[in-house]
Amino acid sequence: MVSTVQNVAIDCADAYGLARFWSSVTGCPMDPDVRPGDPETQVLLAEGPVLYFNQVPGAKTVKNRIHLCLRPEASRDQEVDWLLGLGATFVADHRNPDASGWAVLADPEGNEFRVLRGESDRAAVSF
Repeated sequence: MVSTVQNVAIDCADAYGLARFWSSVTGCPMDPDVRPGDPETQVLLAEGPVLYFNQVPGAKTVKNRIHLCLRPEASRDQEVDWLLGLGATFVADHRNPDASGWAVLADPEGNEFRVLRGESDRAAVSF
């Protein structure tokens, strides 16, 4: 027997607002039937499960046990700068001089995610 991952659920204080952020990050649309103030919404990723946002009363208080890892088309550093401009915050730097590693950012509600080497970074490294 096997199971299919239907969605990645993210608890939050503002489902619509956080979905708008992640819709911008991924370039994928939000559920077209959702309006500001709705307690649930989702971002419809092109491949794989959807990102499901569920409004809950409690605030995030500890480090995520699960997180998203982003692989940008552009360079990792360009992507980090762009994400900071969208409202993300910088949490930790695990980038290495050889272009490996990642940067840890947090979305507007404090959910951590990683930005990995971009495709352009990977292409520039010669072995």
